[in-house]
Amino acid sequence: MVCISLDLEKRKAEAVQCVHPGHEECCGTSSGSSVEVLLFTLQSEIIGQPAKSKRPKEPGENKIKPVNKKVRPKPPKMKERESADSSLKAQSILTQVMDKGRFQKLAATLSLSAGQSIELRCKGSNVTWNYPSYLDTFKDSRLSIKQLDRYGQLILANATAADTGEYGCWLQLCNGDKCRKDETKTGSTYIFFTDKEELFVPTPSYFEIVYLNPDRPAVIPCRVTTPSAKVTLHREFPAEEIETDGTDIIYDVKKGFVYQHPTSDHKGIVYCKAESQGAPQISIKYHLLYVEVPKGPPSTTIAASSSRAEVSDSVHVVCTVLGEPDVDVNFRWQYPGQEVRDGRPT
Repeated sequence: MVCISLDLEKRKAEAVQCVHPGHEECCGTSSGSSVEVLLFTLQSEIIGQPAKSKRPKEPGENKIKPVNKKVRPKPPKMKERESADSSLKAQSILTQVMDKGRFQKLAATLSLSAGQSIELRCKGSNVTWNYPSYLDTFKDSRLSIKQLDRYGQLILANATAADTGEYGCWLQLCNGDKCRKDETKTGSTYIFFTDKEELFVPTPSYFEIVYLNPDRPAVIPCRVTTPSAKVTLHREFPAEEIETDGTDIIYDVKKGFVYQHPTSDHKGIVYCKAESQGAPQISIKYHLLYVEVPKGPPSTTIAASSSRAEVSDSVHVVCTVLGEPDVDVNFRWQYPGQEVRDGRPT
């Protein structure tokens, strides 16, 4: 047919003419079937589909096949990473009870005046507390600890300079009789109970021995009650101030002076001096002893006063352990007739 070679717009016009009487000659035939074929062909081209019968599609026929294209995996979004990391961070459960029922989250340090009372709370139904050990040693009645339904409570009344130290709590996770610390739910703060008359945290003794080991830091525990106090370290003989360079010897307000790498040159008697808006104060004296003990378990020797004894004679048996001075040693005795509890061995 000649009409098929024309452009689309012209063919549509001719198709309209062909359907009117008197214009059959443009299509080359006067039969109605030719007109129908032309209209069907034009309709198919206008819609954009081929003029052929529909058939069912094979499975996967419309899927686009990859042409050897490498797909790079997308890195996780930063927000997702941050949310994952934040979920692993420890949540502080420690708060301070203020007046009129207000609560305050505690920072790393807190300064209060001596004579004040403080109440701390930790969220949880099974809370364990940490506080200066001497409060337990002397069973101080000023300290009160209670476990309530939803939180643990610690109250320290009429605090003194000696109460300066680390206070903390954590939640216990228990399965039967076995319990462990929940590392994600903890809280701690270092509390200074300032006292102008007591710049150094009081100690029960006036002299203390500090062992210097070459393989570990040594601490001279002259802690202060006022964090802003200026603290210096001094040697008794020869009388001089020991320079703290911030590398080998540093001062930690929560611990005292720290010898990072002790040597035999550091041994001797030292003391600390503190100044804060008034006359300087002197700490107790510390005797630094340098010990170089071979690494390994302690060695044990045993000796008796006599290898033979008569009935009713007394025998002295001495067990000696040689090791590092700051390592605790427990003694257990084994001897004949041990199960007979008549009180003979002493």
